[in-house]
Amino acid sequence: MSKSYYDPADLRKFGEITEWSKELGEKFFDYYGKVFEEGKLSAREKSLIALAVSHVVKCPYCIDAYTKDGLQRGITKEEMMEAVHAGAAIESGATLVHGVQMMNKYKKLSM
Repeated sequence: MSKSYYDPADLRKFGEITEWSKELGEKFFDYYGKVFEEGKLSAREKSLIALAVSHVVKCPYCIDAYTKDGLQRGITKEEMMEAVHAGAAIESGATLVHGVQMMNKYKKLSM
């Protein structure tokens, strides 16, 4: 079995980030908890959003956590994959729209 830079066991250590900065760590966890409370969006909807964003920011810990969370909330594999594709579409669109900046710079420099 090969080792990975990301150890899935490290996800369970997330709460330990408060050890070196108690005040800021606690503020983060208060904020994080508040964000994921039921509100105008359901916890289920927020879980799907978090899963999509997890893929866009490429966080293996978040992908693991929100896949598990989604399963516990009854989110289907098809719904999860659709959310991942929505995130991928936005990410690729954001990359491509920056092509306009390159095109503008190229035109300016080649005059």
